[in-house]
Amino acid sequence: MKYFVILALSCFFSLASAQNMDTGIFQNSKDIGNPKNPGSALYDAADQTYTLKGSGYNIWFERDEFHFLYNEIKGDFIMTANFKFTGDGSNPHRKTGWMLRASTNDDSPHISAVLHGDGLTVMQWRDFAGAPMKDPEDEVFAKGSGYEIIQIERAGKIIFMRAAHQGEPLETIGSYEMMNLPDEIIAGPFICSHDSDIVEEATIWNVRIDKPVGDNLNPGREGSSGCRLETMDVFDGKRTIIFEKAGRFEAPNWMPDGKKLLFNMDGLLYKIPVTGGEIEKLNTGFADRNNNDHGISFNGKLLAISHQREGLPGGGSTVYVLPLKGGTPRMVTENTPSYWHGWAPNNKEVVYVAQRNGKNIYNIYRNSIKGGKEVALTDIGPGEHVDGCEYSPDGKYIYYNGSHTGNMQIWRMKPDGTGREQLTFDEYRNWFPHISTDGKWIAFISFPPDIEKNSHPSYKRVMLRLMPVTGGQPKVIAYLYGGQGTINVPSWSPDSRHIAFVSNSGK
Repeated sequence: MKYFVILALSCFFSLASAQNMDTGIFQNSKDIGNPKNPGSALYDAADQTYTLKGSGYNIWFERDEFHFLYNEIKGDFIMTANFKFTGDGSNPHRKTGWMLRASTNDDSPHISAVLHGDGLTVMQWRDFAGAPMKDPEDEVFAKGSGYEIIQIERAGKIIFMRAAHQGEPLETIGSYEMMNLPDEIIAGPFICSHDSDIVEEATIWNVRIDKPVGDNLNPGREGSSGCRLETMDVFDGKRTIIFEKAGRFEAPNWMPDGKKLLFNMDGLLYKIPVTGGEIEKLNTGFADRNNNDHGISFNGKLLAISHQREGLPGGGSTVYVLPLKGGTPRMVTENTPSYWHGWAPNNKEVVYVAQRNGKNIYNIYRNSIKGGKEVALTDIGPGEHVDGCEYSPDGKYIYYNGSHTGNMQIWRMKPDGTGREQLTFDEYRNWFPHISTDGKWIAFISFPPDIEKNSHPSYKRVMLRLMPVTGGQPKVIAYLYGGQGTINVPSWSPDSRHIAFVSNSGK
């Protein structure tokens, strides 16, 4: 008998542990308002996707019934995810999305970013306990249909809702001041069937909860921010987190064999399997103050780094080359500051941005990896900036970002610096064009228009976008909190289907 009691208890605790693990980054999965049919939440760790099932008469009037997957969270935050209902459903008013709630009471004050079964995308809220819900049809918050990406942000008492169709920038659906939400609330995704007898289902992926940080944060201070190393299929938008740390790391390169990534952290370089796992330090000899400008030659044999020499102008960033397997770096640029950005397809030359002759202006230069006389490829004036220079695999062009026309846009030029062409023409601050291994695509990062045109700061709501190398309408492939260090260097996979990048979040 004792054996069976122990076995039963063991099974109970194992089941409880499994249920806890099944909710992914969320700590709680609960029915609110005692719906007739119980709901559930399941997390698939393999593809980092959530499946929510739930019943409930509605989220409306003076009380609610639904299934809620949530965390307790304080202060400001941004929640973003893709939402999709399973099947056609039985009621056009079934609901899923994000909810911010004061408590688990069925009449609690709350505000929600809601996707309905018929595609209506809307904010809805209850200002205080037991109050009737606000009818969004009477407000300006109702918006279109067919949105898949839903974002909700808390900034003090103001709640913002944004949404996007696949491939397009986020649109502001609305904002509302919620005076009765406490500083600590419960928040997460939900589902309601709008029919007590029915259980509906939704799939949720690319789930990210980001804590904004102040503009005065020191990016290098340990524990001041969190970083996630992510990979993404650029053609279906599916993202996978493979490494997280409460601290700073940056700028992944995809290794030539397609099996590992290389990134910088604490002045050193590390490798990690693309599926996640143990990190491994790469031997860079004396170079122990490496920044986020590093990359691998086209033949997969050499590595260029930018190591900070002490006591020199501009922080002393110097370009070096060493074997990809590790070894002693060989200096390329005596003058500083110099920041590597691209290899020539001949594997004998590199391009970089640098300040010269005491001028506070960056230009693009080319040089042999053996050093020697560098060649200036741009000669810009005050107020302009160029950066992110990178060769196409066929060697016909150097792509880069520049503010020649007043805004930071993507450009290309011939390898001798002539034939300059502008490729993007929008209001965003576009940086760091990276060319796919097959030479067909450009991935780049877009900062919002309110960022200073020649700046690429950390900790901002940014987009990763994709376009053909010849130009055309860019397509959004990721919405994230990041910026400096997210995708500074070439990060395409050898099969030209995936990229790697770093997203951020405060503590």
